[in-house]
Amino acid sequence: MELAHYSDFAVRLVNTEEPARNKDSLTSVDAVRALFGASQQMARRVTDGDVTRFRNVRGRLRSVFEAADGGDEVLAVDLLNSLLMEFPVSPQVSGHETLADDGRPDWHIHLAEHPSNASAGYAAMAAMGLAFALTEHGPDRLGLCQAAPCRNAYLDTSTNRSRRYCSDRCATRANVAAYRARKRVEAEASARSGRSAETAQDNRALSER
Repeated sequence: MELAHYSDFAVRLVNTEEPARNKDSLTSVDAVRALFGASQQMARRVTDGDVTRFRNVRGRLRSVFEAADGGDEVLAVDLLNSLLMEFPVSPQVSGHETLADDGRPDWHIHLAEHPSNASAGYAAMAAMGLAFALTEHGPDRLGLCQAAPCRNAYLDTSTNRSRRYCSDRCATRANVAAYRARKRVEAEASARSGRSAETAQDNRALSER
């Protein structure tokens, strides 16, 4: 089942907020519609009421990432299951929009949702995509950026499970900060060593008088 791309719905929604920076870009109908990407039909269904509903779903999805990032796999699964039960989807064979190389329909599994509103439809796809990522690759693949204060969500698709940052920008910023911290420690150690040498030299001078 080609469900991996649905997990991006979860990541995009979670990352509309940066709690540590007190930033929230999910403040309007247009901002909500932008989350749907190419799914314009669904985006057109967004109303003012969906802004609040999307924020609620966002908080619940972030809790899944926080639990997984903190190593509590059982809690992450329980939180995700509650979303799956509340926002169910039905698998459906689709191919009318894409063609294979031979011109025939490129049949694939599509998640068909029957929501009462746009936020329910989005939540259904996001939760199912995240469930696929978690069961296919493991809960430890759900992470939060280690470059404080970012804490954006990401899905680790690296072969050696080594990802720690949400983007190259955050990775660079964290590496620069770590380099500068090492240099400060080295400078402080050098200064202490210099002061110790001066003290020893002064003591020797006094003892020779």
